[in-house]
Amino acid sequence: MLDLRGSLGRRFGGIGAGVFDPSLVVEVERAPAVETEGTEAGRAAAFAHRYLESEGIRGGARIAIRHAIPEHAGLGSGTQLALAVARGIAELYDRPTSAAALVAAVGRGRRSAIGTWLFEGGGFIVEGGRREDEARIAPLLVRLPIPDSWRCVVAVPWTAEGVSGESELQAFRELPLPSLREVEHVAHLVLLSLLPALVEGDLAAFGETITTIQQINGSWFAPAQGGTFASGLSTELISKMRDRGAVGVGQSSWGPAVYAITEGDDCAAELASGAREVLNGSGMVYVNQFARTGARVTSFDRQTPRSPAVNISPRLR
Repeated sequence: MLDLRGSLGRRFGGIGAGVFDPSLVVEVERAPAVETEGTEAGRAAAFAHRYLESEGIRGGARIAIRHAIPEHAGLGSGTQLALAVARGIAELYDRPTSAAALVAAVGRGRRSAIGTWLFEGGGFIVEGGRREDEARIAPLLVRLPIPDSWRCVVAVPWTAEGVSGESELQAFRELPLPSLREVEHVAHLVLLSLLPALVEGDLAAFGETITTIQQINGSWFAPAQGGTFASGLSTELISKMRDRGAVGVGQSSWGPAVYAITEGDDCAAELASGAREVLNGSGMVYVNQFARTGARVTSFDRQTPRSPAVNISPRLR
């Protein structure tokens, strides 16, 4: 996040990128009422009812979650599920499918808009924070492609959960405000180091800047999560991947998911091996190119039992 102070009238703001593994795959078809199956079926049903009511749709939908993003890991699983369910129903009932329209209908994006804009498209994004007196999500300011040769290794421990739900709301209410100097420093790093490095394909500068921003952000959230990272295992994973040659490291949102950035498949495999050593079977490791697209929709004809399917990537921020 860019600013917890909100002294310029906008609070939060953020930077982020998407990957396609772990992924969310949702299948949606018309039905008289809402029916759901699979992981987080209850949550999917709630999002479906909220969307149908918001759009004034009298019909329903049958929703099957075939693959799910780990929940409470800092990978935006809730926002992606909400948007995937809404997008599937919107396709079926010929309603607007823009991410801004979907997120408004399901009531997400009240703080970060990273997940919303990455649902709509890939690349590296910067969003500009929300005004406290507006219902609109934070505006998308920048979307830039990430070089195809860059890799992202995501490690998700199973032994801890990130802050979410009511505890997240409470944390934001209680977190001390960072100094204006720190907020200005983060903005300076993003504008005159991170973005130029990305445009020029300078992975070393990009990774160093991401790591620095993570350290600053981690100090802001330390009172709520106990340290720069969400758990001891998250800290150990970061250390191991840095030792194995990671160019940049960070924690995604509240964690405990952490990530490392490098170049090429061989270097990524080395980082993944180190992460698996730390996890020792108590988590998952994913190796990715960064996503160049957002949610992908496949429509099946009426003779098949599936129509349409939405394949979603999580977001890292």
